Amino acid sequence: MKPEETIDFNIKAAWHAIARMYNQQALKYGGTMSVGFALLNIHSEEGTPATKIGPLMGLETRSLTRLLKSMEEKGLIYREADKNDKRSIRICLTKAGKKNREKARETVLRFNEAVREQIPGQKLNTFFEVVQGINKMIERNQIYETVFR
Repeated sequence: MKPEETIDFNIKAAWHAIARMYNQQALKYGGTMSVGFALLNIHSEEGTPATKIGPLMGLETRSLTRLLKSMEEKGLIYREADKNDKRSIRICLTKAGKKNREKARETVLRFNEAVREQIPGQKLNTFFEVVQGINKMIERNQIYETVFR
């Protein structure tokens, strides 16, 4: 089987193309796709607990720490003690962070609009069903159990 005939190759190729596109857009504003994604996962008014951001983004603690430090140095976020639980830290957006969050949001919305203009709704629904099905198969972690017994 050729690589381009495999499911994972096509998913990875599409994601890399999307990531490159988002990074090109983010560079116009001095950012990266990762920064934009993080901004989108931080509540614009209340902030978000630091412990919730990593799982939302699928990042390990070390990578998240580096990303948040970089964002703080760029003046996009600040850390604040949680009002209800002083042991918890909330990540909050600065004025610049809110501005860049809106740019990231517009970028994602524009991409989705462009895809929806080109791909019929029924095909997109099928795509979502297929991707969700693949994710469920992986979550069940039963793909290789019978093969290697």
